Amino acid sequence: MSASVLPEPGTATPPVPGDQPASPAPLPAAVPGGDRPVEAGAAFEPVVIGFTCNWCSYRAADLAGTSRMKYPPNIRLIRLMCSGRLDPTFVLKAFAEGADGVMISGCHPGDCHYVDQNYKTMRRYQLLQRTLEQFGIEPGRLRLTWASAGEGAIFAHEVTTFVEQVRALGPLDWPSAPALTDGDAGCAAMLDPGVTA
Repeated sequence: MSASVLPEPGTATPPVPGDQPASPAPLPAAVPGGDRPVEAGAAFEPVVIGFTCNWCSYRAADLAGTSRMKYPPNIRLIRLMCSGRLDPTFVLKAFAEGADGVMISGCHPGDCHYVDQNYKTMRRYQLLQRTLEQFGIEPGRLRLTWASAGEGAIFAHEVTTFVEQVRALGPLDWPSAPALTDGDAGCAAMLDPGVTA
């Protein structure tokens, strides 16, 4: 019986006679209106950005995870110290960068660690709903939810229902950088000091 000899570390394994190199996989088709590749015929999987409060909803997400509660992996959480810290431009940037949905989550009203900041979040949410509608983004792509640190099951349920809602809406067909027209030369000059109006 002969002993097999392992190759030295850092050396290539010699090819086995008769082995053919694997053919490369076909390139995935692009999503209409986006640059995210998906397999041809595969179901759409939305990308959801979740802005969470450090003291309540982020801890609810942590509780859901440590308790092994199931919710879709489509959400990417961003922890803020408070939901009141959420600048509306964060939401607009998330959509512009390719998110299909945005979920804002914080402490229950009246239970904020920063006194009344979640009331500010509610006002901003209503303003964002109207603004997104004017941009041609369905209001159902933005959700505001409350979850305290002990409500991991509620957080998991909210994420699951929101991901399903966004999946039903389909991919967001929103251009990330709208083209400037001749009438926008003044705006271009404000955005880029090198452009003259």
